Amino acid sequence: MGILRRLEKLVTNSLVMPNAMPVTETWRFSGWSKDQLIERIVELENASSNNSKKHQNVSNDTPVAKRPKAFDFSKYNTRFIALKFAYLGWNYNGLAIQREVTPLPTVEGILVDILLKCKLIGSRNIQDFKFSRCGRTDKGVSAMSQVVSLKVRSNLTDEEQSDPVNDARELQYVNILNQLLPDDIRVSAVCLRPPKGFDARYSCQHRHYKYLFNKQGLDLGKMEEAAAFFDGEHDFRNFCKLDGSKQITNYNRKILSAKILHVTGDIYCFDLIGTAFLWHQVRCMMATLFLVGQGLEESSLIADLLDMSKTPQKPIYDMADDLPLILYDCKFPEMEWLSANSNEYKAIKYNKIVTALNLHYQLKATVAQIFTNSLTLKPDPNVDFSNKIRINLGDGTGKVVTKYAKMAERQVMESAETVNEKYRKRKKGKSLKL
Repeated sequence: MGILRRLEKLVTNSLVMPNAMPVTETWRFSGWSKDQLIERIVELENASSNNSKKHQNVSNDTPVAKRPKAFDFSKYNTRFIALKFAYLGWNYNGLAIQREVTPLPTVEGILVDILLKCKLIGSRNIQDFKFSRCGRTDKGVSAMSQVVSLKVRSNLTDEEQSDPVNDARELQYVNILNQLLPDDIRVSAVCLRPPKGFDARYSCQHRHYKYLFNKQGLDLGKMEEAAAFFDGEHDFRNFCKLDGSKQITNYNRKILSAKILHVTGDIYCFDLIGTAFLWHQVRCMMATLFLVGQGLEESSLIADLLDMSKTPQKPIYDMADDLPLILYDCKFPEMEWLSANSNEYKAIKYNKIVTALNLHYQLKATVAQIFTNSLTLKPDPNVDFSNKIRINLGDGTGKVVTKYAKMAERQVMESAETVNEKYRKRKKGKSLKL
């Protein structure tokens, strides 16, 4: 390499060295003698070598932080418990963990992450700790009394776990989880000794839902009359989303109670209790009640949709919005639920969090009302809206149509049997390709 090129390279490399020549300084290489150039090269090479050794010594002399030992879950006792918790659903992509990537987290995904962080479970695979949920809720749907059962780490031996006297020595599951969970997911109670053979899904005796709505523009009497048709055991295939992957053949579900109840002010709810529900069943039921309440359909619509001889296939219609739907309660056999001591500092602290969250949304609602009042315009009497119909879907916006088509005149979806058969064929075709 030429002397000048070698010197240029050393000057460039010196920019990352301490006490190096500033990049803005220029050398008049052409005015230097050969001896001067060689002397400067040696100086820069020595500086580079010393700097490298210095960094190497620092690296060698610096103690390496000890890695924390992996937590060996197998060395600890475990116990089977049930947890009761509540959540506001609008920030989550439903309850259940989903295999596909979604833009929003799921409630269970958050819960499992926290259980792992607390070292209460030893695996992300829910099958490893006998995880079971009571009622699966969709994106946007909230729950006030959701229940899961699972096996978790314990401070006590199997013998000690069976005696309530030792409960005070057990891990404080409620406080531990609430300390790390988001403010809109709260554990309310734990059952340390569920009944023998307990399963959060299969031991549930009934689920209680509430769908909130504003009474404006609705005939509550007609809705109450229509809701009564839901009582009893019926085939609800016309009130759900058909899913071939589940291969459901029995769509019979039993409704224990279906009523229209007042909540507060202009807000009412469709109060529904049943032993089990199909996918999107409540929202489909509510959509048809809205049509009856608006006078677009007769109360007998419900009876017709429940009668497979009259309506063997589901007419195409939009289901009600997800936000107003609440899984209000889940009924189980008699169980001993333990809540955090309300007098303890931690319990008071977590209650304050919920109170603050409530105030936060109250303030937002008030600001939104003031916003609405400031923008509300008087309708122009010269504009005719008589040829437009806004179908109530529970979200305040609804769906605007020029002409309403009666349910009996609409196109129908494929039958449940066809949906199942198509899925089986697709699955078989994929397996043959593999």
